[in-house]
Amino acid sequence: MSLTRRTILRSGGLATVALLAGCTSGGSGSTDEPTSEEPTDEPTSESPTTEAPTTDSPPGGNGTGTDDPSGGTRPAGTGGPGIIVAQTDDDTDLPVSHAVEVTKEAATEEYPPQLRVTLTNESDETVQVGEGRAVVFAYVTSDSDQLTLLPADGDYPAEAGCWRLTEGIAVTEEYRILTIEAGESVTQLLDVYGTPNGDGCLPVGEHRFETSYTVARGEDGLSGGDGGEEGSWGFSVLLE
Repeated sequence: MSLTRRTILRSGGLATVALLAGCTSGGSGSTDEPTSEEPTDEPTSESPTTEAPTTDSPPGGNGTGTDDPSGGTRPAGTGGPGIIVAQTDDDTDLPVSHAVEVTKEAATEEYPPQLRVTLTNESDETVQVGEGRAVVFAYVTSDSDQLTLLPADGDYPAEAGCWRLTEGIAVTEEYRILTIEAGESVTQLLDVYGTPNGDGCLPVGEHRFETSYTVARGEDGLSGGDGGEEGSWGFSVLLE
């Protein structure tokens, strides 16, 4: 992860558990046998007011694509289902807020659908948030157990065009902590894959993702032993 705008990813002071969790868990593990290694992609710190995500998006509609469920136009040559964000939870009373958007709206032979999750510190002081991957929905699986979100640009065992995993993904169960300064954000690009035990490639229909996290105020909140406040947030996507 690149350290920008002084946002720091920490695991300091907290134990690292030398266990592996399958990718088809809701962020905590499953009985799938993991066989591939965890990628090194990490959330990056960006300002939501200056971010220009055009490099993450496929070309827009130009009259040669097909209509998508959100009323836009899919890029020509896309063969898989289109994805839209169907629902998001309300913000909590905690000092951080979530947002999610579509950055690649349909599966192609080159890439699966893609989302971007942004976590913003809405308070006027530094906060620490854990667990650092789950809070930005990395390795989180849908309630339907049909889809999983993996950090973008990883090398995962899946057939191009289908984007259904053929094996579980090994994820270390260390507890990571994000330190976010006042008004700052971290973002994570997430590719959408079908799970190994899923129904077909990328199953159409609505799928909900939800994650739990802990927030503590101060630069050494969680790493200093503060138990923090617990929260949860989620959203639903529609594949059609």
